[in-house]
Amino acid sequence: MIQKVLIANRGEIALRILRACKLLKIKTVAVYSEADKDLMHVLLADEAICIGPSSSTESYLNTPAILTAADMSGADAIHPGYGFLSENAEFAKQVEDSGFVFIGPHHRTIQDMGDKISAIKLMKAAGVPCVPGSEGELTSDLSQSHTIAKKLGYPVLIKASGGGGGRGMRVVHQASELEDAIQTTKQEATAAFNNPALYMEKFLEKPRHIEFQVLGDGKGHAIHLFERDCSMQRKHQKVIEEATAPGIDEKTRAQMGEICANACKKMHYRGAGTFEFLYQDDQFYFIEMNTRIQVEHPVTEMITGLDLVKLQLQIANEQPLKLEQKQVQHHGHAIECRINAEDPKTFCPSPGNIKLYHPPGGANVRVDSHIYSGYTVPHHYDSMIAKIICYGTDRASAISRMQHALDELIIDGIKTNVDLHRRILAEPNFQSGEFSIHTLEQWLKSA
Repeated sequence: MIQKVLIANRGEIALRILRACKLLKIKTVAVYSEADKDLMHVLLADEAICIGPSSSTESYLNTPAILTAADMSGADAIHPGYGFLSENAEFAKQVEDSGFVFIGPHHRTIQDMGDKISAIKLMKAAGVPCVPGSEGELTSDLSQSHTIAKKLGYPVLIKASGGGGGRGMRVVHQASELEDAIQTTKQEATAAFNNPALYMEKFLEKPRHIEFQVLGDGKGHAIHLFERDCSMQRKHQKVIEEATAPGIDEKTRAQMGEICANACKKMHYRGAGTFEFLYQDDQFYFIEMNTRIQVEHPVTEMITGLDLVKLQLQIANEQPLKLEQKQVQHHGHAIECRINAEDPKTFCPSPGNIKLYHPPGGANVRVDSHIYSGYTVPHHYDSMIAKIICYGTDRASAISRMQHALDELIIDGIKTNVDLHRRILAEPNFQSGEFSIHTLEQWLKSA
């Protein structure tokens, strides 16, 4: 049985994991960089160990330092959170080989799903609908790539097999652009992911980004926890997420959820995961699977009443997933706004000292954040400093509650993107649910 968990992350997700551990009476070990000694979870954990300098390469991405800290502290398990090493198959393997429990999927699952070409093949075999594209990796034969693009019809998308976070992708609108796009993307993929493999997909003009949350116990049982809409994006980075997705009927929701759950059963998936789709013209197209907890998991928790991180820990503790699909119900609507420390006009990070922090409150308002008055936001890491999640009996009331919550929020001393959220929530097209993954950037260009 897991008695002590090392939290291999920082910020709000580290605090979220710590709170779930406390509910299960599991002791916690916080690891931190020199820049993060004043983080909330570091102050609250049963033990705290500095693992290196401020640079994430020398701390949160430093596998030997993390494993040494786990050994020194007597931890049984390691929770990677999201980002950093959470989807690094080699890290998961080293955790397992060192005798610790990795709180997430088996390393081979992470490896299979982390390679986009491999993931698409597995999903097609499992009956999951995929975006029309090349059957596997693009070869060095340019004429073959031209043939594939012509068959798909321009525009097409050149994608890195090992890509993620919006990197390693290029839209090609005509045949004359194809060769340059392939060469440039390959160079970027080699430099960023140490994997030059590319593939091609049909570029969808106005899709929405819809993802299904899944849970599997690694023993062949899996369920879905409905879907989220994450279409409000800037440069492929999510800004607002909500559950359930507007405009998806119950029959479609159940059918797609069942497809995702069945795929998890076939691969004996263990832990929390997310199937990500593009949705256009009433059709779903698989793009990737995230083998970790998601930033936006709270909206799913709000509509289902389930604690996903607690369930992660229980599954890692070899407890069977007792929930059956028919027991999981969704009620109402939830919206999450990611609050970033960034200039609202240039979107450049805005680190610095928070002179005053006052979170919003009231019924059905949740704030996941590691900041406090007097806390200094370092410049070394991602700029997200808080998530505000609001629940309503329907989408309109959830939007209204979020607008009031943003008005209550005070973060003084640094710049934030709060005004951007206010603008999005007030847009008629957002309120009506008529948007795509390109909508936010179009609004920003017209401002």
